[in-house]
Amino acid sequence: MVLASFVFFTALVAVLTYFITRKDERASQDGYFLGGRSLTFPLIAGSLLLTNLSTEQMVGLNGDAFTYGLHVMVWEVVAVLALVAMALFFLPRFLKSGITTVPEFLDQRFGQSTQRICNFVFLAAYAIILLPIILYTGANGMMGILDVQALTGIEDRGTLLVMIVWGTGIVGGIYALFGGLRSVAVSDTLNGMGLLVGGVMITVFGLAALGDGSALQGLQFISETYPERLNSIGSSTDAVPFPTIFTGVLFINFFYWTTNQQIIQRTLGASSLAEGQKGVLLTGALKLLGPMYLVLPGIIAFALFKGEEVRNVEAYGKLVNTVLPGSLTGFFAAAMMGAILSSFNSALNSTTTLFSLGVYRGLINKDPTEAQLVRSGKIFGWAIAVVAMLVAPLLDGQDSIFGYLQKMNAMYFIPIFAVVLVGLLNRRVDRKAANVALLGGIVMIGLGYFAFSDMVKAMNEYHFVGAVFWILIIGLLLASKVWPRQEAWSHEDAGVVDLTPWKGAKIAGGILVFLVILIYLLFADFSVL
Repeated sequence: MVLASFVFFTALVAVLTYFITRKDERASQDGYFLGGRSLTFPLIAGSLLLTNLSTEQMVGLNGDAFTYGLHVMVWEVVAVLALVAMALFFLPRFLKSGITTVPEFLDQRFGQSTQRICNFVFLAAYAIILLPIILYTGANGMMGILDVQALTGIEDRGTLLVMIVWGTGIVGGIYALFGGLRSVAVSDTLNGMGLLVGGVMITVFGLAALGDGSALQGLQFISETYPERLNSIGSSTDAVPFPTIFTGVLFINFFYWTTNQQIIQRTLGASSLAEGQKGVLLTGALKLLGPMYLVLPGIIAFALFKGEEVRNVEAYGKLVNTVLPGSLTGFFAAAMMGAILSSFNSALNSTTTLFSLGVYRGLINKDPTEAQLVRSGKIFGWAIAVVAMLVAPLLDGQDSIFGYLQKMNAMYFIPIFAVVLVGLLNRRVDRKAANVALLGGIVMIGLGYFAFSDMVKAMNEYHFVGAVFWILIIGLLLASKVWPRQEAWSHEDAGVVDLTPWKGAKIAGGILVFLVILIYLLFADFSVL
């Protein structure tokens, strides 16, 4: 029954996606990589949310909540501030440029060498960090939810891990590489509805298990028995100490939601600025609900399984398998599989876009046809998918997979965000300064992590990457004075979409910022500082 419902719901999303997008134009650059610049705000919000809402969050973030408590909600709640900045500041400028990728903007602003450096950094990071982590956390989640060992009769965990990783990678590759961005966005939206419903169900059933059938009593049990677990303020020994919110954590969030190709590609496919802003701000509103299904279940798992030998990466899957009625397990497993596929195929779609438009057109074939561009992306996408499937099983054994992801992401998040931000704000920074900042920032953070790790841990890794960010910003601004660009950069309007802003954007953004502050204050116990 469980396996049948899992197969049914998974197939249903695939069939619906096919019928909705079967007449889409995929042969051209804009059609394949940007969905024909036709995405409206529901598709943008749905795709943004589920591209982010995958098993590195469901499994990884709940795993951190299992270990540390509520304060890890920072990755959901503070993200809202970055989404407001994306809607009001970054998106109007990106759409004005008419770009398809972030490196393409850097080409317009600084030149080809900066674009190429950024392209190669993105491609390497997606291949060896992002895509493998999506597959690894997804496989762990599925093994716990479906009890795959019992279903298959295969006892060896490593063998099952490899099988699920390769199965997911192949199916995700088919979605991304044959469907294009609009197919990804549609499947994201459909899966997103299922995952949101399923995620809330896990929270309700989990609380009911703690409260003898009453979710409210379960919440009361946690608040009375483990009040320290419901503190929004992280202490100096926690995963995310409170002061780091204003340094590295803030800048990592800002890069992720304003400059990360995997995420913002669907906003670059907006049919207009107004539609893009509505989609981004709707995503911000939905992110405020994130702790309900991305953090609270981890705390519930801690209360339910305290005293048992449960690894944090296994906590969420065990919770689902324990509290969810058997009739719904297949549905939720299908929604989880949808989340895995959505994040994987979205990242893979972005990877092919970066390669085709940045590397293939820039270095291999300088005058390709539209068909050659699309074909090159598909071939490269399969190569990267194979690399990711080979690397994913090697991640087994990490203490905190979500913490590992953020740490490794910071190596390229921070330099790229610094260069893009200064490039938009200062018209005199030149190409050489941008290139030095990109490469120098990666080297500085890499040396800090691997050569001076004791020093970095003493000051906290997030404070360290925050300090690197300000060093890069100050260095770029000084370079604009000492070695300025000969002529100030002029930001030309490419005229690809209507740039009339949504009238309610500033009001909606202000409300979201207020709600972020309110949520922190409601759950704050500053005595831990």
